[in-house]
Amino acid sequence: MDQFINSQRNQELLQKLLFAPDTVDFVVRRSEFFEELIENNEIAVSVIIAGRYAISYANRDVFESISDELGSSVVSIASFVLGLLDKSSLDASGITQVQQQPFLNLRGQGVIVGIVDTGIDYTLPCFRYEDGSSKIISIYDMTKQGNPPAGAQIGFVYTNEEINSALSSNDPLSIVPETDTVGHGTFLASVAAGREIGNDFIGVAPDAELIIVKLPKARQYYLDRYLIPKGQENAFSSTAIMGGIEYILSLASQLRRPVAICLGLGTNLGSHDGFSIFDEYLNGVANLRGVCLCVAAGNESQARHHSMGLITGAGLSQNIDIRVGENAGDIYLSVWAYVADKISVSVRSPTGELVERVPAITNQITRTRLILEKATVEIEYFFPIEGEGGQMAVIKIINATPGIWTVTVYGDIILNGIFHSWLPITGFVNPSVEFLSSNPYYTVVVPIAWGAITIGAYNAATNSIYLQSSWGPIRTERISPDFVAPGVGVSGFYPYGQGTMDGTSVATAFTTGAAALMLEWGVVKGNNPSLSTYQIRAFMIRGCERSPAISYPNNQAGYGRLNLLNTFQLMRQV
Repeated sequence: MDQFINSQRNQELLQKLLFAPDTVDFVVRRSEFFEELIENNEIAVSVIIAGRYAISYANRDVFESISDELGSSVVSIASFVLGLLDKSSLDASGITQVQQQPFLNLRGQGVIVGIVDTGIDYTLPCFRYEDGSSKIISIYDMTKQGNPPAGAQIGFVYTNEEINSALSSNDPLSIVPETDTVGHGTFLASVAAGREIGNDFIGVAPDAELIIVKLPKARQYYLDRYLIPKGQENAFSSTAIMGGIEYILSLASQLRRPVAICLGLGTNLGSHDGFSIFDEYLNGVANLRGVCLCVAAGNESQARHHSMGLITGAGLSQNIDIRVGENAGDIYLSVWAYVADKISVSVRSPTGELVERVPAITNQITRTRLILEKATVEIEYFFPIEGEGGQMAVIKIINATPGIWTVTVYGDIILNGIFHSWLPITGFVNPSVEFLSSNPYYTVVVPIAWGAITIGAYNAATNSIYLQSSWGPIRTERISPDFVAPGVGVSGFYPYGQGTMDGTSVATAFTTGAAALMLEWGVVKGNNPSLSTYQIRAFMIRGCERSPAISYPNNQAGYGRLNLLNTFQLMRQV
């Protein structure tokens, strides 16, 4: 494969595809079948990551052609599109005590915090040392071209030296033209690893250094495939996220430093069981020595974007009712059945027009233009889905008429009978679109990385769960999240100045900073040089605070509320 990647044919095709508007990015596992598929089609490969996954590119026509050949396997190789998960916390989680405890004295020294998000405002004081120099090791901007990292084909890397040169000038942006127009990545970085600002602010790991990845907007093919609203700029592909994480890992390895990685992004586009290529890759990352991967549970429990039902026997059916408001646009809906079941669907519009039951034939699209309305309905089935082996039905309603839409799920073959349905996450579907009979459970978002730490959010002022924090379990019935961290009114810095943020992504940044302190204790100070995600997760779970009146673990708070000081106290007994 290395010889193929470096071949003239591949490099020329790659350069043609990387910047073409109809290009599709996808990830395949290395195998004889896929290597033959790549070599026999107009497919280019940019890099192999983790020794196993080929980041690949093709134009839309070629990708759709190989999709026909791959059948349901295309669900696994296609990128997901992820969005942002956000809308005196340090003391509540035992962080201040750990920073100030004389025998621990942990502030993240020698550890790297990696942020894969919307970029960073590197000029802020919270990212600069007392002498004015930057604590940012590198910024990898995947939205630009011209100076990619070794082995990559896209992006622009700015080094610590270049950032410091910019900061010492009268016009920093003329030297390093990096901004964060959204502010999400900047805020998360400040919470995880911001320096002290007077007596009002300090990040969780203020002495940790930063590697920042700025993600590009997902390619148009996926925006169209998943019906992402046209005005939504914060839509990022799982392929780009994998590339960004691989950059962080590579640079941390070169520097021989432990790294805690924060992923405050998520999606409902997936099986919610942890078996996709994206999930599998993240599980591999979480198992690396000296690495801790933290992912957000999501803010979907009260969004009315999940529904489930039970079909008690073959030949029976259940309805899924969806309320749609005025000018809601397009709607993407997925229905998932377990491996032993076979389902099919029909759709009824608000005016009563019926799209008859469509037989469940894999990878075949049935498109119906309604007669009395301007809406179009598309139905497509995929079976078997990689991993658990179940079935997915995708229903797309283009230009949805306001009112109540009904999707009827029919049991063709039924042994289990349970099915789940998800609408896209908040921001990826019009706010007026919701299930009439919604269920707050099973709302933890993708990625479902079993090896990572999955974090929900709570209000540290009241010790109550953040209302929107997603609830588990995942579709395999595993408890999720692992625990909750402060995620209401958390203080941090946006490009325009200090502010607060609510949500599970800021709780994840908080936990990432706490993981950096543990990596300092274990790897940098030599107390546990083999420390990795699963150990940090276990230690944090053991140290969680729990309310006497509540049974743990549960699918709202996991094993309790993060308390790092308690974690260290209990570790002395191991």
